[in-house]
Amino acid sequence: MTVALASSPQGRSEDPNQAAPPRPLHNHPAFGQMVQQRHLMVLTQIISRDVNDPNVLAAMRVVPRHAFVPAALQGQAYEDYPLPIGKGQTISQPYIVAFMTAALRLQPQSRVLEIGTGSGYQAAVCAELAREVYTIEIVDELAQSAARRLKELGYLNVFVRTGDGYYGWPEKAPFDAIIGTAAAGKVPEPLLSQLAPGGRMILPVESEQGLQYLMLITKAKDGSLSQKRLLPVQFVPMTGQVNAPGQARQ
Repeated sequence: MTVALASSPQGRSEDPNQAAPPRPLHNHPAFGQMVQQRHLMVLTQIISRDVNDPNVLAAMRVVPRHAFVPAALQGQAYEDYPLPIGKGQTISQPYIVAFMTAALRLQPQSRVLEIGTGSGYQAAVCAELAREVYTIEIVDELAQSAARRLKELGYLNVFVRTGDGYYGWPEKAPFDAIIGTAAAGKVPEPLLSQLAPGGRMILPVESEQGLQYLMLITKAKDGSLSQKRLLPVQFVPMTGQVNAPGQARQ
């Protein structure tokens, strides 16, 4: 059901746990393009909305968002709205990417699980801050294209899998942070179990009234969970097991 598409450099083990993965490379020409647009995006869309984590701001200035959107839309890559990437999916608004990343409080040794790879942009932003990013995409064509794109751009600490994100990535658990980029009626139980003690999870959750909110879930050292509703959002729906009968909304 799943195929791992690890972006591993030649000569390294395919198992990222065998050695510390390299930091992202910034040698691709895309990093030198549209630099001023990225700086303006950070200033007017992100800092102006009180996202001030310096590491997150630096990542948003570095990652070339235009490389993650279709060529016809690259001129709009740094505007204040999501963009379609095909297969009914979107790349999220830059502010939302920054807000969700900041909420995770990533550290250099953090191991991140992302549900919903999409274009790979959110994974790249997390990869600038964290040690490893494991990302799952249910649409195989998107998973394949994101894996190629991330490898070409030098994100060798990102590992892509085709599969149902409801189940997470148990063989690589626990994760210090989990981020979801598609809305579900409830938080999948496997993801809660794969969150490490002291870890943080953020994802959009849809209420019975059909409204979506970003939910921040923290797991204490003793394993107890707490939830906090953050801000209203609009994400594409999560598909797969999360929509099976018996999966009641929260």
